[in-house]
Amino acid sequence: MVILEGRGITKEFGGLRAVSEVDFTLNQGEILGLIGPNGAGKTTIINMISGTYPPTSGRVIFKGEDITGKKPYKIGRMGISRTYQIVKPFPGMTVRENVSVGAMFGARGKELSAKEAIQRADETLEFVGLSEMADRRADDLNVASRKRLEMAKALAMGPEVILFDEVMAGLNFSEIDKAVELILKVRDKGISILVIEHVMRAIKNVCDRVFVLHHGTKIAEGTVDEVLSNDEVIKAYLGRRYKELVQ
Repeated sequence: MVILEGRGITKEFGGLRAVSEVDFTLNQGEILGLIGPNGAGKTTIINMISGTYPPTSGRVIFKGEDITGKKPYKIGRMGISRTYQIVKPFPGMTVRENVSVGAMFGARGKELSAKEAIQRADETLEFVGLSEMADRRADDLNVASRKRLEMAKALAMGPEVILFDEVMAGLNFSEIDKAVELILKVRDKGISILVIEHVMRAIKNVCDRVFVLHHGTKIAEGTVDEVLSNDEVIKAYLGRRYKELVQ
């Protein structure tokens, strides 16, 4: 069953068309990858889904309901959460407090007391492996832990769909492998995932399907193997060296 869908979504900034008539579907329980070169429009797609930018044209459909142009907090309450490329925890607050904010502003967040939000935060920190850091200031964490905190804030919102925007950027190989394991655990909780990533080993290990943007236009879609062997994708994004390495 399709849980999230983009129908011809387009975003223009002045005279620049950043995303042009892109269609996509995310199925229930699926991990859908979104790849492409820098500046291709990937984060703009997430911004339109999450309500940060209203599409210039086209529609975003969530569980059969048109959510195009809704405010981000309303979309969060409906069951869509996201992470950000540049991780910015709430400064001066503990790890637990950061995640509690996510709990209170997500799905059914209005129903939670402060005590219940803290309980959900602690459960989420246990899930992502940050329990021992719960009382530390969030802005004191290293990059890998900040990435996990970003994922925890999104998870604490109680979403049905999570949009992961480069949660592995800046990580070493060991940290990437742990992030892959965590993303698969998130999917095992029944959450559908759209993930933007440049790390191809991660894309190969987590995604059921992938679509590719180049200059704001979708140029390919299919299984991971189909897309990564596509000549147009290799030319526009992966490069000849990648093709030589995988042959």
